[in-house]
Order: sequence, then structure tokens, then C-alpha cells
Amino acid sequence: MKRSNPWHLFIINAYWIGLSFMWNSLHVTILPAVLLKYVPETQKNTWLGLLTFFGLILALLIQPLSGSVSDHWRAKMGRRKPLMWLGTAGDLVFLTIMGFIGGLPALFIGYIGLQTTSNVAHGPAQGLIPDLVPAEKLGLASGIKTALDMAGIILSSLLMGFLITSEDPDPRLSVSIIIGFLVVFGLITLIFTKEKPSLDGNRIRIELGKLVRDVFNFKIKGDRNYWQLILSRFFYLVGIYGFQSFAQYFIRDKFPEQDPIIFTQFVMGSFVVVLIIFSVLAGILSDKHGRKKLHLLSSVIGAFGAILLIFAVTPAQLLIFGSIMGVGLGIFMSTNWALANDMAPKGDAGKYIGLTNIATAGSAAIARLEGPMTDALNNAAPGQWWGWTALFAVSAVLMLLSAVALLKVPEPHKTSSG
Repeated sequence: MKRSNPWHLFIINAYWIGLSFMWNSLHVTILPAVLLKYVPETQKNTWLGLLTFFGLILALLIQPLSGSVSDHWRAKMGRRKPLMWLGTAGDLVFLTIMGFIGGLPALFIGYIGLQTTSNVAHGPAQGLIPDLVPAEKLGLASGIKTALDMAGIILSSLLMGFLITSEDPDPRLSVSIIIGFLVVFGLITLIFTKEKPSLDGNRIRIELGKLVRDVFNFKIKGDRNYWQLILSRFFYLVGIYGFQSFAQYFIRDKFPEQDPIIFTQFVMGSFVVVLIIFSVLAGILSDKHGRKKLHLLSSVIGAFGAILLIFAVTPAQLLIFGSIMGVGLGIFMSTNWALANDMAPKGDAGKYIGLTNIATAGSAAIARLEGPMTDALNNAAPGQWWGWTALFAVSAVLMLLSAVALLKVPEPHKTSSG
């Protein structure tokens, strides 16, 4: 049942194109633009940060729970796809609320609901790689997953600047395109992925209290290395999300001669092109030479890029320094994800890989709390932009802490290959 041919690796990962297109479009372009219709300019980072913080806390909780449920799901179509179908259907409902009703309450309800249903699908989807890919090809599969994630971001960067404007931030057209992407790429994975039927298709009874205890109250000592990996992922991604989350507002403040939406898309698109190249390269190299050294290198490169961004004063410098961060993130995403797959116990892959979302969604949530800090420091000395300096300095420190957290984690790839 486990295969590693190119078509198989594409179809089990195609869903990530739709998801990354959706979340990048919302977080980088649509929400920052639409919120300015309803909130004060001087509090824009605070409002954006708090709205997305609460949604991402839900993601942190729901994703490992849904992944764990799918580990034990009994269905003829397999154990991962039933919840993926359910979550994706819910996504379409809440995207419609966000895009077509209008007003701050609808934006809030749609966003919170979307975080809920999307992560119901997201947790099980993460179990497809360890379920269906041979162990010796997990690095390549992880690199392809990262590349398709980033392809969704590139597509978002190419399209969103033409679908919504800073002068008239009407989200209806852009949300319609998001729905189209989610449906097309979601169906590729859901229709063409062939899971083995799980058991005999009998119904199961899920005890919510026991499930929560099983997912969040597991052996700290026995799983110490996995927790270290999660901590390393958390530190690195807080640093990255600080830049990504507020990029449109950063450009609006420091590069006022540029159209904030179009130039943000251009910066993020360049960032992601570099990221894709290095994620695939790192995935291939890590299968041959191990994950850990490349992972540590990613922290140094990412921190260097973050420090340089403090001193960016021209659009060209912003593109170059952002691309250096992209190199680091590409190496990091591929090697960290491969380590997570290497280290996850095979019978509980959905649960353990879902737990990486403690770092992924948790870091995204914490990074949003940098919004109030950024507003406070920027408003303390108008025109000095102390908030943006602090944000990038914190990012650099956190990326280096990511390397420190990983130092004592063993290299499972080398151990398993003898």
C-alpha cells in the first residue's frame, strides 16, 4: 500500500495547495485589508493580532484531537478521509460567511468557524504521509508537501493583488477564488488517494474526555525528544509568523510609496519561490545525510535574514533580505517535518504529527500577540518605527533558540538506517 512514485506523492499532498492558498490569502492579504474598514489605523496590528490569535488557539486544540480521532476511525474509505470530507464541507460554509455577509461580526464568526472546520480536516490529512509513504522516502515526501504548501502561497501572491485592493477591500471575488482552489485541490486528494479500509467499517464510540486525556496528557519523559522537536518548531515559527502576519502593515508604514497589497504579494511571492527551491533540496539531502545539521543551519540563516530586515530601507533590500529568511525557512520546514515523521510512533502517527500543531498553530497565535507590542512601540515614537525593529530582533533571537532546543534531539534517520 505504501508507494513513492511522483503521482502518488502529488495526490496525497495536493490538498495542501488549497489550504495554503486559503490561509495565506486570508492572513496576508484579505484580513489586513478588510479590517482597516472597521478599526482605527493606529490600532491595526492589535486588532489583526487578537482576531487571529483566538482562531489559532482553536486550531492548536482541534488539530491534534482530530488527528487522534482519525488514528482509530473505522470506515471503508479509510481512517483519514471521512474527517477530511467533513471539515472541508464546513470550510465552504464559513468562507461564504466571511466573504459575502459583510461587517466585523461576520468576519469574526466566519474566521473562528473556519479555523474550527479546517483543522478538523487538517489533523487527519497530516497522517497520510506516514500512512502511505515508505520510511526511506519520508524526506522526499516532506519536501514535496512543503513545496506544494508554498505553491499555494505563490499562487495566492500572484492573484490576490488583482482580486482585492487597498482602496476598495471588497472580499467577495477573492473569497470565491479561495473556494474554487479549495474544492479543486481538495478533491484531488480526497478522490484519488487510496486508503486501506480501516478494520471492518463498524461504528466506533468516541469518549471526548478520554480522547482529550490521551492526546494532551501523554508521557512527558518517554516523549521528551518529541517535545524538544516541538519546542524547536515553536521558536522558529514564532519568528517567521511575526514577519508574515504583519507584512502588509509593515510595508504600509515603512514603504508608503508602494501599493501595500500588491507589493506585499510581490515580497511574499519572492520569499516563497526561494523557500520552495530550498525545501525540496533540503528534503533530498536530508534523506542522504541526515536532518539535524541542516535543521541547525536553517536557524542561523533565518536569524541573519531577520536582522537584515531591520535595516531594509529600499524595496530591493526588502526583497533580498526577505529571501534570505526564505532560504532558512525552506530548509527548516523540510527537515523539521521529516524529523516529525521519523520520530512519530507508527501506530499513533496522526496523534503525534497533529501535536506538531501545538508548535505550528501555537506559534502563529503567539506571534499575533506581537501586534499590540508593535503598535505600542510605534505609537511611542511616531516615525521611528521602534515596533518593527523590536519585532525583527525578537524573530532573530527565537530562531537561534530553535537551534538550541534541537541540540539534544538524536538523529533518528541515521539510527534507523544503521
